[in-house]
Amino acid sequence: MAASLWLSCGGKGVARLLLRGRPAPGVGVFFPGGGGWRRLRGTPELLGTPGIKVLMPALSPTMEEGNIVKWLKREGETVNAGDALCEIETDKAVITMESSDDGILAKILVEEGSKNVRLGALICLLVEEGQDWKQVEIPADGSEPSPLAPPAPALTSTPAGPSVSAPPKLEHHPGKLQVRLSPAARNILETHGLDPSNITPSGPRGIFTKEDALKLLQEKQKGKPSELKPVVSPAPPQPTAVPSASQATAVTSASPRPAVPPVSTPGQPAALGTFTEIPASNIRRVIAKRLTESKTTIPHAYAAADCDIDAILKLRRELAKDDIKVSVNDFIIKATAVTLKQMPDVNVTWDGEVCRQLQSIDISIAVATDRGLITPIIKDVTAKGIKEIAASAKTLAKKARDGKLLPEEYQGGSFSISNLGMFGINDFTAVINPPQACILAVGRARPELKIVEDEEGNEKLMQHQLMTVTLSSDGRVVDDELASKFLKTLKANIENPMRLALC
Repeated sequence: MAASLWLSCGGKGVARLLLRGRPAPGVGVFFPGGGGWRRLRGTPELLGTPGIKVLMPALSPTMEEGNIVKWLKREGETVNAGDALCEIETDKAVITMESSDDGILAKILVEEGSKNVRLGALICLLVEEGQDWKQVEIPADGSEPSPLAPPAPALTSTPAGPSVSAPPKLEHHPGKLQVRLSPAARNILETHGLDPSNITPSGPRGIFTKEDALKLLQEKQKGKPSELKPVVSPAPPQPTAVPSASQATAVTSASPRPAVPPVSTPGQPAALGTFTEIPASNIRRVIAKRLTESKTTIPHAYAAADCDIDAILKLRRELAKDDIKVSVNDFIIKATAVTLKQMPDVNVTWDGEVCRQLQSIDISIAVATDRGLITPIIKDVTAKGIKEIAASAKTLAKKARDGKLLPEEYQGGSFSISNLGMFGINDFTAVINPPQACILAVGRARPELKIVEDEEGNEKLMQHQLMTVTLSSDGRVVDDELASKFLKTLKANIENPMRLALC
């Protein structure tokens, strides 16, 4: 072995490595007391290339874990500081992660499509320019499989046995792979006598999911009994006399009816009482958490008012003649900002201990996306005109639906507006978006008859376009009197849109 090292590394190189080593007769290299071998192992020539760790970052204040959507660089590619490295789905949007170091992408440790990667988890390694990226040294904490990844498949075969009977979450069988079962998967396995050790679990942290159980069930129905455990069930009862109508209905198959309803199978009609599990995205989970906290910790108070929007509709028609396209919602946003400027006591947030009155009026607008509801923010609305508000709202809504919002475009805000008028909703109440104190729910415009007086004082019946706005307010900082005054002022601003140009 010493001779081969001498030839491969070069005689001078080995001599430099073994400072006190002495060649012995008939032996290529002498290692005194084993110290020379320790020095040989500790040299850079034989160790892996040290890597620069890249960890899962916190891309939003409420982010606890993220999903790797797509890698924008491949192993072996040069990476400069500021280059887009990968796309990460946070609890708010899909955000592009930029590299903070120069180097070469040596190893991707978390592949595309990985779900629920915790903050601080090692996702890839870089090496410096000129280093051998193929020999990057994988850290001990990055060489083992991630706890979120499914375990490696078992290589040992297990004998067939009776159907599984009410196993705990973690099954313990000597000599067998321990399998963690989800409740739905356990139900399927017990019903159909399936062996979970014949397939690699696909759920997070190695959990055997319902989809895994359905896959086993499909294989069984396709005629692959060798991979499944047979079900040990008693023989069907043999009637000795003519059965009654109820008995004839009960005995209709060669096997007894299972104790639980049959599961649904893809491609076949669903049985009564079955369901389909839909994985929740990070955004859905955060929305569920925040809405629950809002409704259980904030004393919501509600007040509603009907606003006549005839003047707004007339002004829209006039602007359309000059090719200026704005929506009613754009006027609502502007009118709300003007009202908040007139009543700064409503432009507040609550941090749990004190009330903070904000100087800037930033309006959060609710946008429905495939991943859930998100509220991008139009900043400093009072300084913007209707046309600029319309352009900002349109741009933010598109970025929200595409999942391209930047953190600063949806974090913060002093007041929220949710408009369901385009869906034909007359009126509704919205849930406050903490730490904000209020949210305005806007319904559709609807025609109604109203008695008005003309210039001569004669009453007559006329049709008007009315719209209901409902204010949800935090009773800890915006009491009923203040909320009522706010709605009264907002109604006056909406019904007289010329006032919006004065602020």
